[in-house]
Amino acid sequence: MNPPILKAMSDVSLRLTVSPPPHWRSGRTIQGMMQAHLLALLPAVVTAVIMYGYRAISVIGLAGTAAVLTEVVCLRLQKRDVDVDNYSALYAGVLFAFLLPVTAPWWLVAIGGILTIALGRTVFGGFGCNPVCAPLVAWAVCRFSWPAAMDIDLNLANYVANSPVDQLMHFGVGSLLQFDYMDLFTGRQLGGLGSSQVMALAAGGIFLLAARWIRLFIPVGFLIGVAGTATVYWAIDPTVYADPMFHLLAGSTVFGAFFLAPDAASSPVGKIPQTVFGLIAGAMVVIIRVYGVYPDGVPFAIMVANLLSPLLDRLRPKFFGVR
Repeated sequence: MNPPILKAMSDVSLRLTVSPPPHWRSGRTIQGMMQAHLLALLPAVVTAVIMYGYRAISVIGLAGTAAVLTEVVCLRLQKRDVDVDNYSALYAGVLFAFLLPVTAPWWLVAIGGILTIALGRTVFGGFGCNPVCAPLVAWAVCRFSWPAAMDIDLNLANYVANSPVDQLMHFGVGSLLQFDYMDLFTGRQLGGLGSSQVMALAAGGIFLLAARWIRLFIPVGFLIGVAGTATVYWAIDPTVYADPMFHLLAGSTVFGAFFLAPDAASSPVGKIPQTVFGLIAGAMVVIIRVYGVYPDGVPFAIMVANLLSPLLDRLRPKFFGVR
């Protein structure tokens, strides 16, 4: 009887051998997810063209093309299947372009698109393996390497409007009287060519939430973190610190909440970790704006929170019956 029993046990062991999680097949694909995210960015692209002209299209197109071509080269060098038709590289390149001034030189746009894939993703193993949001890696490298070319206020000085976060850093709260919050909401403010289109980005973010492509924990936590931290500073001295509504509408706050912070590869998984992640990133935005040397703290805040993701993933409720 021993051989049949051993054979049965071996069959059981084979049946219990499973692949790494997740195991629930939802039927959704990376291609579908990226198409939905690109569609969510479309309103911001339209409003960016309305505000800055067709130069915005050329910057977005060049960054996206550079990212896609870099992905092809990297996959070829790794002898892996070329799957750029899932639009993930294109989406990453567009996100990088949204953070640039519309007057960015072509070489800077191309280098940023290349770095988004080569340095932001490939060196860590490719799509889904990056510990930090890939477009932010490229943005940080370009920001440190060519600060003059990346400076929003300097490069858009010929526009009548001003950058609200730059005005706050250089001239204080008194300079914010020139801004109407409805103008900030509708995107009539200087900033990254797409990241400052608040209303359009909010509409795209709501679409992603409604279609369940992203979960609400990170965006809501992020916005609460920004508003809560700004409220604390504003309550301490409203003559020195800007009010919460300003921090929510100025700069790339909404862009970070719906498109950068929820990056699936670099953000936590569970509900509690995602909520804490959003709160930390949102609080860091205001702290960097108050004490930092960079006007818009959103990119750096999200990158810092990304580094905490492995630790935050350990925040999970205990199993029932476990003390």
